[in-house]
Amino acid sequence: MFRQNYPNYYYPQMPMGPVMPGMPMTPGMPLQTTMPSTPGTTAVPPVPMPTPVVDTTIPPDFEMEPGAPVMEDIGYTQGYLRTQIGRYVKIDFLIGTNMLIDREGTLIDVGISYVIIREPETDDLVLCDIYAIKFVRIFY
Repeated sequence: MFRQNYPNYYYPQMPMGPVMPGMPMTPGMPLQTTMPSTPGTTAVPPVPMPTPVVDTTIPPDFEMEPGAPVMEDIGYTQGYLRTQIGRYVKIDFLIGTNMLIDREGTLIDVGISYVIIREPETDDLVLCDIYAIKFVRIFY
């Protein structure tokens, strides 16, 4: 049987039918669904199996899924900086424990862990670590 290959925690325990004393249970053996009646006793009806619930809803397409809150919510640095793409910025970075360096240029892109600025003198793109950023000056 298919589910015998998997541990029991994948499948709910199925109620077993009554077993006659002295009768061995073997795999593939049909279960007895009613107890034999003896004089003075009544037969117990079998317990109905619950119907499994199947989720038939179709998940939305990947393009419809909402973005990461870090990228969408302006309460996060990445979310706010995304609203400033195209502006001229000066960014101060903390390198090590006591050295500040700055880079300036036009903010081109913001990722989860980086920002990209275009340097004004060379038109080169500089990818910067967002976790080293301490200050961002945005020029209007």
